Amino acid sequence: MDERSDAFVFFGATGDLAYKKIFPALYSMTKRDRLDIPVIGVASSKWGVEQLRQRARDSIEEHGGIYDPKAFDRMSANLGYVDGDYREAGTFAKLREALGGAGRPAHYLAIPPSLFEVVVQGLGSSGCSAGARVIVEKPFGRDLASAEDLNRVLHAVFPESSVFRIDHYLGKEETQNILYFRFANSFLEPIWNRNYISSVQITLAESFGVQGRGSFYEEVGCLRDVIQNHLFQVVGLLAMEPPVGAGSEAQRDEKGKVFRAMRTLEREGLVRGQFEGYRDEPGVAPDSDVETFAAVRLFIDSWRWNGVPWYLRAGKELPVTASEVLVALKAPPQRMFADSEPKPGKTNYLRFRLQPRSAIALAARVKKPGEDFVGSQRELYLCDDHPGELSPYERLLGDALDGDGMLFAREDSVLAAWRVVDTVLTDHEPVHAYAPGTWGPKEAQSLLDAEGGWHNPIVRS
Repeated sequence: MDERSDAFVFFGATGDLAYKKIFPALYSMTKRDRLDIPVIGVASSKWGVEQLRQRARDSIEEHGGIYDPKAFDRMSANLGYVDGDYREAGTFAKLREALGGAGRPAHYLAIPPSLFEVVVQGLGSSGCSAGARVIVEKPFGRDLASAEDLNRVLHAVFPESSVFRIDHYLGKEETQNILYFRFANSFLEPIWNRNYISSVQITLAESFGVQGRGSFYEEVGCLRDVIQNHLFQVVGLLAMEPPVGAGSEAQRDEKGKVFRAMRTLEREGLVRGQFEGYRDEPGVAPDSDVETFAAVRLFIDSWRWNGVPWYLRAGKELPVTASEVLVALKAPPQRMFADSEPKPGKTNYLRFRLQPRSAIALAARVKKPGEDFVGSQRELYLCDDHPGELSPYERLLGDALDGDGMLFAREDSVLAAWRVVDTVLTDHEPVHAYAPGTWGPKEAQSLLDAEGGWHNPIVRS
């Protein structure tokens, strides 16, 4: 592992992301004695450091509360502020002065992608990039060409080893548990392949809409916002080969191979939906064709997964807020009992619940009491909630400061993932309308009729 960063700089310090995620993460890191370095906010809000400290207090109070005043005081004492226009060299001169003797700063770009280039160039020309790391918030481009352009901008100043692309989904404990469960348990490996698995479904459902962010969603859409990054990363963890060695680069190598093995999506493998009422949202075009729901059918052309369909879907205004993986196993090769006729969607499966409560379940058929050999399918269920666990941003920021890249997207993987969806970003059928509170448009069912339909997560209180 590389040397730990000795200062943390975050551009966009007065913005929404800082308020909702970064300040609470910095406070938690300070409570756990994982952050005792200068923290410098940069923005163009005509503020002073005391206003930023108050902003930090308000943020933490709203998103959990200050239960350790001494920890907040320590964080506040380390908090500095640089105000200025990102396009002016003087702003970066003030930042250089604020960094003092720090030789390994980490710069977090919590700003719109349109400002990445000017900030990266400012860091380079001012010398603030020397020995530094840069942390980039998604989206990493909006298609393959723009992702390539973004990488050129970053690499003009920072080597790839110093670039950390945040996808908060990889920082979730539940997501990391998929990787651990796969490779820490030997019973899975013999069946984790095309010979025993018939299909894999991944669902990320949200019961709410765009929440006033219509103009943002008009620029992004569900395919870009959720599937190309969050759900592809889950596919990578489920489909990757065992890494050769324990280092982070070995794991990222194997995930990159999965993305490169994915077939390029074509329009018949994509169903797009839009919930009724979306076009009435502020900032949304009255004839908008942007999808708030997307379902795709993927294939991974590798020895392990050849011929196994992967079904991914995500959407807003669905019945529940939940994320779940269902790995369906093939039926036994012979019918031995009267009720064991293989039916689509009725075979054994392994289920990973990512949210709202972390869980793993294995479905198996069990005989009912009596003389007849008939049974029912039951789940062996393990709930694995851990109060007080690290939040995704706390974990990811800590890893970036340590220089540990395992939970961050690498350049080759980002470009390979964009390659998969690049064609259907523009070559697709029009959106299909669906009613809020339903599981999306009925056309999504056509993707997997042979598998018995979608598995709908059930959330119980």
